[in-house]
Amino acid sequence: MALKIQPLSDRVLVEPQAAETKTASGLYIPDSAKEKPQQGKVAAIGKGKEDHKMTVKVGDTVLYGKYAGTELKLDGKDYLIMREDDIFAIV
Repeated sequence: MALKIQPLSDRVLVEPQAAETKTASGLYIPDSAKEKPQQGKVAAIGKGKEDHKMTVKVGDTVLYGKYAGTELKLDGKDYLIMREDDIFAIV
Protein backbone atom coordinates (compact mmCIF):
# COMPACT_ATOMS: atom_id res chain seq x y z
CA MET A 1 0.00 0.00 0.00
CA ALA A 2 1.43 3.37 -1.00
CA LEU A 3 1.44 6.21 1.50
CA LYS A 4 -0.91 9.10 0.81
CA ILE A 5 1.66 11.65 1.95
CA GLN A 6 4.75 13.07 0.23
CA PRO A 7 7.14 15.11 2.40
CA LEU A 8 8.30 18.39 0.88
CA SER A 9 11.82 19.79 0.55
CA ASP A 10 14.24 18.21 3.06
CA ARG A 11 11.56 16.55 5.21
CA VAL A 12 11.57 12.84 6.09
CA LEU A 13 8.67 10.65 7.24
CA VAL A 14 9.83 8.12 9.84
CA GLU A 15 7.92 5.21 11.37
CA PRO A 16 9.25 4.91 14.96
CA GLN A 17 10.17 1.49 16.29
CA ALA A 18 8.07 0.19 19.18
CA ALA A 19 9.38 1.02 22.66
CA GLU A 20 11.06 -1.80 24.56
CA THR A 21 8.61 -3.67 26.81
CA LYS A 22 11.16 -5.87 28.58
CA THR A 23 14.68 -5.31 29.93
CA ALA A 24 17.63 -7.52 28.99
CA SER A 25 17.22 -9.35 32.30
CA GLY A 26 13.54 -10.10 31.61
CA LEU A 27 11.78 -7.45 33.72
CA TYR A 28 8.71 -5.84 32.15
CA ILE A 29 8.77 -2.05 31.81
CA PRO A 30 5.52 -0.28 32.80
CA ASP A 31 4.00 2.19 30.31
CA SER A 32 4.77 5.12 32.61
CA ALA A 33 8.51 4.32 32.56
CA LYS A 34 8.93 3.74 28.81
CA GLU A 35 11.06 6.22 26.91
CA LYS A 36 10.19 7.63 23.51
CA PRO A 37 11.82 5.59 20.75
CA GLN A 38 14.81 7.22 19.07
CA GLN A 39 15.12 4.79 16.18
CA GLY A 40 12.83 4.22 13.23
CA LYS A 41 12.48 3.28 9.58
CA VAL A 42 12.25 5.90 6.82
CA ALA A 43 8.84 5.62 5.11
CA ALA A 44 9.07 8.57 2.66
CA ILE A 45 11.42 11.43 1.80
CA GLY A 46 11.14 14.80 0.11
CA LYS A 47 13.07 15.79 -3.01
CA GLY A 48 15.66 17.87 -1.12
CA LYS A 49 16.69 21.46 -1.75
CA GLU A 50 18.74 22.99 -4.58
CA ASP A 51 21.89 23.06 -2.47
CA HIS A 52 21.14 19.93 -0.40
CA LYS A 53 20.86 16.40 -1.79
CA MET A 54 18.99 13.92 0.43
CA THR A 55 21.27 11.41 2.18
CA VAL A 56 18.68 8.99 3.57
CA LYS A 57 16.48 6.79 1.42
CA VAL A 58 13.22 4.91 1.97
CA GLY A 59 13.78 1.78 4.04
CA ASP A 60 16.81 3.09 5.98
CA THR A 61 16.83 2.60 9.75
CA VAL A 62 17.81 5.89 11.38
CA LEU A 63 18.61 7.37 14.80
CA TYR A 64 17.07 10.75 15.65
CA GLY A 65 16.72 13.10 18.60
CA LYS A 66 14.34 12.25 21.45
CA TYR A 67 12.12 15.27 20.77
CA ALA A 68 12.71 15.55 17.01
CA GLY A 69 9.89 15.87 14.54
CA THR A 70 6.15 16.28 14.65
CA GLU A 71 3.95 13.30 15.46
CA LEU A 72 1.16 12.36 13.09
CA LYS A 73 -1.17 9.40 12.67
CA LEU A 74 -1.82 8.15 9.13
CA ASP A 75 -3.87 5.07 8.21
CA GLY A 76 -3.81 3.92 11.85
CA LYS A 77 0.01 4.07 12.17
CA ASP A 78 2.13 6.56 14.08
CA TYR A 79 4.75 8.53 12.17
CA LEU A 80 7.14 11.40 12.74
CA ILE A 81 7.86 14.03 10.11
CA MET A 82 11.17 15.84 10.58
CA ARG A 83 13.94 17.61 8.73
CA GLU A 84 16.80 15.46 7.54
CA ASP A 85 19.06 17.57 9.81
CA ASP A 86 17.25 16.08 12.85
CA ILE A 87 18.55 12.61 11.91
CA PHE A 88 21.84 11.70 13.61
CA ALA A 89 22.81 8.47 11.84
CA ILE A 90 21.81 5.68 9.51
CA VAL A 91 22.06 2.31 11.27
